[in-house]
Amino acid sequence: MASEDHSEGTGGGPLAGLVVADFSRVLAGPYATMLLADLGAEVIKVESPQGDETRTWMPPKRDETSTYYLGINRGKRSIALDLRDAGDVAVGKELARRADVLIENLRPGGMTKYGLDYESVVADNPGLVYASISGFGSTGGGHVPGYDLMVQAVSGLMSLTGAPDGPPFRAGISIFDVMAGKDALIGILAALRHRDATGKGQHVEVSLLGSAMSGMVNQSSAYAAGGVVPTRMGNAHPSVVPYEPLPTADNDLIVAAANDGLFRKLVAVLGLPELADDPRFLRNADRTEHREELRPILIEALSAKGAEEWFDLLVDAGVPCGPINSVAGGFAIAERFGLDPIVSVGEGERAVPTTRNPIRFSGTPAVYELPPPELDEHGAELRRWLTTPEGQA
Repeated sequence: MASEDHSEGTGGGPLAGLVVADFSRVLAGPYATMLLADLGAEVIKVESPQGDETRTWMPPKRDETSTYYLGINRGKRSIALDLRDAGDVAVGKELARRADVLIENLRPGGMTKYGLDYESVVADNPGLVYASISGFGSTGGGHVPGYDLMVQAVSGLMSLTGAPDGPPFRAGISIFDVMAGKDALIGILAALRHRDATGKGQHVEVSLLGSAMSGMVNQSSAYAAGGVVPTRMGNAHPSVVPYEPLPTADNDLIVAAANDGLFRKLVAVLGLPELADDPRFLRNADRTEHREELRPILIEALSAKGAEEWFDLLVDAGVPCGPINSVAGGFAIAERFGLDPIVSVGEGERAVPTTRNPIRFSGTPAVYELPPPELDEHGAELRRWLTTPEGQA
């Protein structure tokens, strides 16, 4: 556990006092550790002397720093360690010995050559929760390097994304990196709960491909439970109608009438209440079967007004819908609904606007005190702490 003088700036939060050794890089691991830092954990980001790759992933940038890096590294302290150097390896081992949580995403087996693998470090720290994130797991796929785009391809997600008669597309974000980071966080918190009960840590393993198989939910289940291989349907839903963008007098509007009651409300607002009792559209299964007949009827009705006007009318009636915004528009509507999506981290010239943690607590709110660190910004401070015997200031 870090000494009191080292803990300044971590504030409160439900995980206050927890020390996290972050040996991860790029996205999945750093995203998970940022969320831990938001919840009050003291996260020590271990980087190579060259720094995390995302420091150089630009444009876009803020001043001369990648906004990619800034978006996933607040709340941390940085120390640069060259794990080819015996002295730096010793520092890394001492950090692992003092940590409550260690998270890494080297290729499986990559930590072993430094003596920082789970079996090695748990011998000196049996309460450690050790989380490993890989692309394809540590067994048959352990030799395959893993990037999100690869997993979007091999998992089948790209086969589901795009127009039916067009090429497959990737999602607009590294969606499985984000899923794997959150899955790792869930696993870490569960393992900490187990440690509270037993005093014992454990090894938590997450793979991007495993998160993909789970995260594709209904599409995965279509194959696993029904033997159906899903295909691209553009913006349509395979099992729910209407659940897609529909054109209005000006712009497209997402309409998500996902059950019979919502469909009845939708057609009432559109001035077509008789559709709710039409045998072709009576139940969701009927609407799905007759989607090609229903869609032009809805489009004709929606052509009477613009998307914003329909949005207000339908939302007031309790029908889920929304305009297709740019990212700027997404922030604007989050502001409109009181979500305060942007928080400033740091002070003065170091202040950085970042996206708020999505979790709200009534008693232990997230903390936003440390801006994303410069490379090795806290190296000297951390080396002093790690070379000072525990219990001594």
